[in-house]
Amino acid sequence: MSTLLVVGGSGFVGRNVCRFGVRDDHEVRSVSRRGRPDTDDDWADAVSWTSADLFRPNAWRDRLDGVDAVVHSVGTLTESPTDGVTFERVNGDAAILTALEAERAGADTFVFLSAAAKPPGVRNAYLTAKRRAETSIADLDLNAVTLRPGPVYGEGQPHLPGVADRVLRFAASAPPIASRLGESRPLSVDTVARATYRAAMDPGERLLDVSDIRDLAR
Repeated sequence: MSTLLVVGGSGFVGRNVCRFGVRDDHEVRSVSRRGRPDTDDDWADAVSWTSADLFRPNAWRDRLDGVDAVVHSVGTLTESPTDGVTFERVNGDAAILTALEAERAGADTFVFLSAAAKPPGVRNAYLTAKRRAETSIADLDLNAVTLRPGPVYGEGQPHLPGVADRVLRFAASAPPIASRLGESRPLSVDTVARATYRAAMDPGERLLDVSDIRDLAR
């Protein structure tokens, strides 16, 4: 049995990573701003939930004790600078800080959920912050794996209106459209979470693109 810490475990992808870990009888912990997600599913009872500010590591550093793998699935598509929510801080700095804490705690593996491209209408800083984090994490003394999925769709997608989620679902199910989208091909939340979980349990390639993610999730 391994011990898995999911940073952002109450989020869209993170909660599904937690679910896979519980299914396979691993010890699963989560650190996120919200703590336990609003779900009555049985798997959630098996997760050790912690509500904390990532930028105050003294509040959650003990969650890294004895951890084998850390998954970082925190990110934002929108900014609120007055609340400290910027792409540079949430999509970049938070991942770097978490990876440094994981290295110091002696974790074997760190998995970073990045992105293949920036969404239309979103500042370039969305992607440059993630790329900066990727570069910083790659130099640390642990098995660092980065996943770059395209848009992620599925039930409970909090960042997109229902109609946009349905459009992504349709595009993914239509091979002529999906193939033309290339690295911007939509992926289901189940596919991304499954690949993220498997990368944490058995790290291989250090950088996984959309095709790699689909293959790993099969």
